Amino acid sequence: MHSLRRTAAALALLALPAPATMAQQAPPAAAGVAPIAYTERTLANGLRVYAIRDTGTPNVAVQVWYDVGGRDDPRDRSGFAHLFEHLMFKATRNLADEQIDRLTEDVGGTNNASTGPDFTNYFEVVPANHLERILFAEADRMASLVVDPKVFASERDVVKEELRSAIAAPYGKLFSIHRPIASYNVDPYARPTIGSIADLDAATIDEVRAFHATYYRPDNAVLVVAGNFDPAQLDRWVDRYFGAVARPARPIPRVTAREPEPTRARAFTVYEPNTPLPAVMTSYPLPPASHPDAAALTMLDAILSGGRNSRLYRSLVYRDRLAQDASSFLDLRRGTGLLSVYAIAAGGREGAENEAAIAREVAALRETPVTDAELAEARNELLTDAIEARETAEGKAFALGEAALVQGDPRAADTRIAALAAVTAADVQRVARRYLTPARATTIRYESAEAAGGKAGDTIALAAGVQAAPLATPPGIRQHARASDAEHVAVPAPAAPIATALPQPIEQRLPNGMRLLVVERRELPLVTASVVVEGGGALDAAERAGLASMTAGLLTRGTTTRSATEIAEAVESLGGSIASGAGWDGATLSVTVKSDQVDPAFAILADVARNPAFADDEIDRARTEATDAVALQLDNPGALARLAAQRAVFGASPYGHRLGGTPASLKAITRDEIAAAYAASWRPERATLIVAGDIDAARARALAEQLFGDWRAPAAPAAAAPAIAQAPAIAPRVIVIDLPDAPQAGVVVARPGIARADPDFHAASVANATLGGDFSSRLSQEIRIRRGLAYGAGSQLDARRGVGPLTASTQTKNESVPEVIEIIVAEMRRLGAEPVAAAELASRKAVLTGGFGRATETVSGLADSLGGHVLDGAAIGEWPRFVSGIEGVDAAAVQRAAARLIDPTAASIVVVGDADRFIEALRARYPQVERIDRDALDLDSAKLHQAR
Repeated sequence: MHSLRRTAAALALLALPAPATMAQQAPPAAAGVAPIAYTERTLANGLRVYAIRDTGTPNVAVQVWYDVGGRDDPRDRSGFAHLFEHLMFKATRNLADEQIDRLTEDVGGTNNASTGPDFTNYFEVVPANHLERILFAEADRMASLVVDPKVFASERDVVKEELRSAIAAPYGKLFSIHRPIASYNVDPYARPTIGSIADLDAATIDEVRAFHATYYRPDNAVLVVAGNFDPAQLDRWVDRYFGAVARPARPIPRVTAREPEPTRARAFTVYEPNTPLPAVMTSYPLPPASHPDAAALTMLDAILSGGRNSRLYRSLVYRDRLAQDASSFLDLRRGTGLLSVYAIAAGGREGAENEAAIAREVAALRETPVTDAELAEARNELLTDAIEARETAEGKAFALGEAALVQGDPRAADTRIAALAAVTAADVQRVARRYLTPARATTIRYESAEAAGGKAGDTIALAAGVQAAPLATPPGIRQHARASDAEHVAVPAPAAPIATALPQPIEQRLPNGMRLLVVERRELPLVTASVVVEGGGALDAAERAGLASMTAGLLTRGTTTRSATEIAEAVESLGGSIASGAGWDGATLSVTVKSDQVDPAFAILADVARNPAFADDEIDRARTEATDAVALQLDNPGALARLAAQRAVFGASPYGHRLGGTPASLKAITRDEIAAAYAASWRPERATLIVAGDIDAARARALAEQLFGDWRAPAAPAAAAPAIAQAPAIAPRVIVIDLPDAPQAGVVVARPGIARADPDFHAASVANATLGGDFSSRLSQEIRIRRGLAYGAGSQLDARRGVGPLTASTQTKNESVPEVIEIIVAEMRRLGAEPVAAAELASRKAVLTGGFGRATETVSGLADSLGGHVLDGAAIGEWPRFVSGIEGVDAAAVQRAAARLIDPTAASIVVVGDADRFIEALRARYPQVERIDRDALDLDSAKLHQAR
């Protein structure tokens, strides 16, 4: 897949008048969530069309859902549907390779796709005046995809790198590969959707063409359009572009095999490299998503793992400290689904302990009814989730498309919310007794290769009985080719743009110096409130790295009147969520709730911000969790490369250490230091309260005065800003960290970048967008699209209060490391050596302005964007002028900024991977390369290695 990026979706729905033959009556409002108002019609060729009109947005979302997924992969061709998803972004009869990206990203929109077990979907969000162009493009790739041998080979290599990326991260193989194979014996769901290297290598171009002819047809698809459009015009365009796509006469092949009822428990023990802590997962087969028990199972899952007041977190993570992560995920499908419950052990704990604890929690659901409080809390959480999930036109389209494809009924997007409101404690216990029995469990014990001690472990292999249909080649397949100049049909021109305006923040100050920013957005019953304070990880002493992060994280771990569990229970019972954390230049505490719960939620927010207890047992717990998080990062090639690059660029200066700390620094932090760090930063004159959503400024002011008005600064002095106005003078390095047997290498080229207040900020932002800001950027084009060397490649300009880093990064197979580095360095150098062409400049500016617009489309997005602006030290008046600042950048400014800030001469290169497979080739180009063995790595040293 490109990658699945689901944005939240709007709920301010406008009921549409429509002809009686087309109108779909939505069910009544369920539990306070307004139903999705949509129209439905079916074209003569079988294409189902759903339209959701929302005139409150300047955008439109277009989605095409195909009824084909991993379950339809031919025999010995696992990953075939997913491979084909990639090819759908290539040429058609009338579109060039990657032109979908030109039609979306280059005008400020976005596009993506995903492949699941039951479907493959393609989705775009663009300014509404580009709707006709996207309909044209989607119809063209449905009807006339061109499968070119060179493109096929390149994209197959990209998919291989995606697979390697999935298993390179710790536990990636557990979730992506072992889980489906172990859980099914007959159903084609057993085969991992991402596939295998062997099956990908075996695929042929003729099979790909047959696959398109078999499944990519109008009567096997659903089109969903949501956003700002004229209904009559939409119908004309759909008829014009999709109505002409032929419907084949042949039937669509289906595998109807379904998993039989399990008769005995199964367990596997595997020993895998790149496993810093033991893990265990137990999965149970479930009925289809359309089954009446789906609502009770959804509620059960929320009670089991929904938030910090859930059963798994309270027992395994918090109380017994057996796991650093314990959760469940409900995977309802068209056929047999799964509930998987897993735990990743805490440092020093065993997988067997967690396995027993999971079994106890599941047994408790079977044996005792859940409490009324648990049921109400889960229902409120799911209700808030439903509102947030419909905050944008795209999100409404996702809800409708998935209901239509997976559950077979678009109305299910609303009826399943109503069904949740009717679930009782007896229902939850009943489904636990029916589906979560020991005899139905499949358990995977996931241990490190080092723990094997000579034991071979179990092989998790595809069962011989797993069924799949052979891919037949339909008769009369037409091999499409690009149209000649005479026959080529041009993409329609865009219509007149729809104007949009960013809501203006209202700025005030309380008498105690606390700043208040309010952004009203009244369409949805949601409010986000954030307390943002200056400070952050840049203030950490070198030997106390992680102090700011630990301090902020402890705020929600108890106050002088509420324990950590009481805070979680209080917020989650409101259907809300609360979180705190620190960045480099400050820290944030946020709560999001429905607007009818603002008063109690704000009271909790104020208590947490003002009265932290910093209890010794909570400090110890937080220290252990943070230390375990380091262990996970050290076995992830990409994450470790970024961390080491940070050290290489900033050394011992304030931005050089690991933000979350290291085992040594975390162990050294004391309670007195935490209290002092809190007193230095968490004080009214350094704090901003940001309130966004369904609340007026006067009420927000009244609540702020009531809850924060008597907050007084402590006698201790406020934290002094670190001296980071200039980048440290550190010579660039070339570093290789050896991670033996790593399936991929993480590659980072990094150098000092820019501060947010720098006059070149906007020009540098455009330069970075050109280099690696999105899928259409130069690095992605060269590394992924043209050469198939990586699943993704990009760059990031992290402009902070001080000079932050500019990083370009990717993950690739170990043998490709030297080639990838040369591409990155060459593209960085080229950007400062020659001007950007006018068309590319316009598209990169649109990427930035469009992304800003989408980021501020939701209530939480507004609060996050404003909070980041505050922490960067920028004036609030600059926030709404971001778009005009970007639009004012010209090619000369981009070239100057690139020459100054992206020149690779000042960059360090860091590679984390299996060094023996690339270091000699790298040393031929960079004789000064430093090799650091994984065991010798020292994150507390600016040198990154232990002294000899």
